[in-house]
Amino acid sequence: MAAIVPQSQEIINLTSTNPSSTINHHLFLAILNQSISSFLERFHAGYFRISLALGGQTLLWKSLLEPTRTSSNPFLSHVLDKLHHPIFLMVLWSFSLFILIIFSLLYMLKCLFYFDKVKAEFLHHIGVNYLFAPWISWLLLLQSTPFVPPRTAPYLILWWVFAVPVVVLDIKIYGQWFTQGKRFQLTAVANPTSQLSVIGNLVSAQAAMQTGWKESAVCLFSLGMVHYLVLFVTLYQRLSGSDVLPSLLTPVFFLFFAAPSVASLAWDSIVGNFDIASKMLFFLSLFLFASLVCRPSLFKKAMRNFSVVWWSYSFPVTVLAIASTEYAQEVKGGVADAMVLILSLMSFLVTLVLSVLTLLKANILLLPATADNDTALSTANVVAYQNNSLPTTG
Repeated sequence: MAAIVPQSQEIINLTSTNPSSTINHHLFLAILNQSISSFLERFHAGYFRISLALGGQTLLWKSLLEPTRTSSNPFLSHVLDKLHHPIFLMVLWSFSLFILIIFSLLYMLKCLFYFDKVKAEFLHHIGVNYLFAPWISWLLLLQSTPFVPPRTAPYLILWWVFAVPVVVLDIKIYGQWFTQGKRFQLTAVANPTSQLSVIGNLVSAQAAMQTGWKESAVCLFSLGMVHYLVLFVTLYQRLSGSDVLPSLLTPVFFLFFAAPSVASLAWDSIVGNFDIASKMLFFLSLFLFASLVCRPSLFKKAMRNFSVVWWSYSFPVTVLAIASTEYAQEVKGGVADAMVLILSLMSFLVTLVLSVLTLLKANILLLPATADNDTALSTANVVAYQNNSLPTTG
């Protein structure tokens, strides 16, 4: 990346040999290149929280707007009828795809110019879990795409492209727990973000069922659920070493109810109906959701300054809302429909508010931190924590 960013001495030489307009032009390019370079250096896989949220939102609206979906709630039926237009879902899906492509290209550039930073993230016990986020985002958009029908060759190829990296990361993380000694034990590195590996397996299983590959879906589901049980017990008991999350990252606690929500949807896809097992997982999600929202003080420090970590709230609420739509279709009742309305509205409002805040405070996320920008420094500290500040696990 050194070739992209001119040195200060070169800029000084330009100022002494070129007209003022050329000088201004070169200075502008230098500053722009430095800003891009700085942003690429600071960009990390945690930014894919945004694409996760948008992908989940797309899948939620696809589920709500399915022609076969019925509701006993007149208000909900009226709202869905008004929104039932192919353009609405197409625009939302296209916007989500655009954001995901931009983020993917940025991360590819970081891999090219700052491979040492990517390696540090890969070896970090928190950062490595967010490497699942891009692939989960792609799988969510694959399930909600209006352009590629399931059980077609393009769909199958895309599933392989997005699911194989999830399995490769599984082998790295889960194999490390089994074989690398005390320093790499689950009790030493487990944290709420570890559940992203579970979610990756479950989303892959759900997408596999759309291709008709039930055996692959069952395989991925079993792999995810076995490790979810181990993770849940480890985190629930707060075994030695498992409480390693700083207060600025407490919004990721919402992943506690995201995992069982996705599990209920994956099992629903495998068996073809929202049976007792799916309902049990859904009720567990509701309980964990209620347990967290009743403790706002837990998130007090994280909410002082805006950062990309706030996007951790959106995806879990969205997948819980999706699970509620499947539950409502199975039980057919006013309470279930009310739950769908409340959770879907909550998911939409959370995503909307975060989108507006991201637009209003884009300078915090895009520009380098400066000494007179406390909020930017706070955000940079979160990035530094995820990438470098703690000892790596490899």
